[in-house]
Amino acid sequence: MKSPLADRVRPTDLSEVAGQKDLIGEGKILRKIIESREIPNLIFYGPSGVGKTTVANIIAKTAGKKLCYLNATTASTADIKDIVGEIGSIDAANGILLYLDEIQYFNKKQQQILLSYIENGDITLIASTTENPFFYVYNAILSRSSVFEFKPLAPNDIVPVIIRANGILSKENGEEVTISDELALKIARCANGDVRRALNMLELSSMLARADKSAEISDEVVEQILSENSVRYDREGDEHYDIVSAYQKSMRGSDADAALHYLARLLAAGDLPSACRRLMVCACEDVGLAYPQIIPIVKSAVDIANAVGLPEARIPLADAVILVANAPKSNSGESAIDLALADVESGNLGAVPRTLQNKHFDGEESAVKGQNYKYPHNFENHYVKQQYLPDRIKNKKYYVYGDNKNEQTFKNYWDKIKGNK
Repeated sequence: MKSPLADRVRPTDLSEVAGQKDLIGEGKILRKIIESREIPNLIFYGPSGVGKTTVANIIAKTAGKKLCYLNATTASTADIKDIVGEIGSIDAANGILLYLDEIQYFNKKQQQILLSYIENGDITLIASTTENPFFYVYNAILSRSSVFEFKPLAPNDIVPVIIRANGILSKENGEEVTISDELALKIARCANGDVRRALNMLELSSMLARADKSAEISDEVVEQILSENSVRYDREGDEHYDIVSAYQKSMRGSDADAALHYLARLLAAGDLPSACRRLMVCACEDVGLAYPQIIPIVKSAVDIANAVGLPEARIPLADAVILVANAPKSNSGESAIDLALADVESGNLGAVPRTLQNKHFDGEESAVKGQNYKYPHNFENHYVKQQYLPDRIKNKKYYVYGDNKNEQTFKNYWDKIKGNK
């Protein structure tokens, strides 16, 4: 029985990998890591069919480590222990590289067991996930890993893979069946950034062409294949990020109908993670302090959607999308943290004021004895005026109250309290 076409055409060298040039192009950080042969623990995040497994295979080959593969949807704690049992063996003399697919399906206990082995260096972990690892991966593993996001491939990245794979199919079948660049591009667009999907459609197209005794894959055959994929993939070749961008911008723009349209396109493509992620981002970024209660509400809707899965997930997500679209808007929180980050990244910092430092004694050299921190709860209205920012930026203002009812209520309250101090 043949292995899947995606495995048969899988690149063995970084130069052959489709797309991901921001990660593995010349001089890029992941490429430098791989070429150094000093491989840290890595987490690859991104949709299916964009090269995560391929790059992991190349890393294992380059580093000279034994590659072990587990899929977290089916793997157990015993499987981890079996791999650990190979440590120090002849096959694993240079160490073990564990590729753990869909790590988000490992529970906390399984991830903790894995942590104990990656901490001492017995196992180098490369984990992959189609969901945001900062939501689903145990924090202790995240803190010991470098996270790299793999993005959907552009159609022009996929076309050469299709052409090369078609040559392999012709050779395997002992008869040449050609495909034009135009039709290869049509398949690539329909694949929506997923090489594996493109290769599946190519293989079926080739099979139908040979069944028709044709030496060329025709437009009619490709159209027939694409019609079977039109629900799951956009026929006009819209890129993944165009859809999710339009989805969030429609919610931000308070257009519930447009937001539901793009939600439907994501769900029809089976892209539940992107639908959930952008919804949560929008609740925080675009509604934020204008209606802060929306954040736990949306998170609950997302939890329900992930618990019940598709197609039922469409119901709580539709409720949440309509709520976000109709909610009052404020980006004051995002603007404030971006200003603060700009200062931090430019080095505009300064020492933490003495009153706020985690010290409980003073050395003999201290000119002023005592931390002199004032505990706000000991004062009227639980507020007392004191300096919190470093001297260097003590008058800096990052947050500006939004003009919505909620933030103006906060402003009026604190104007009254602080004005009396």
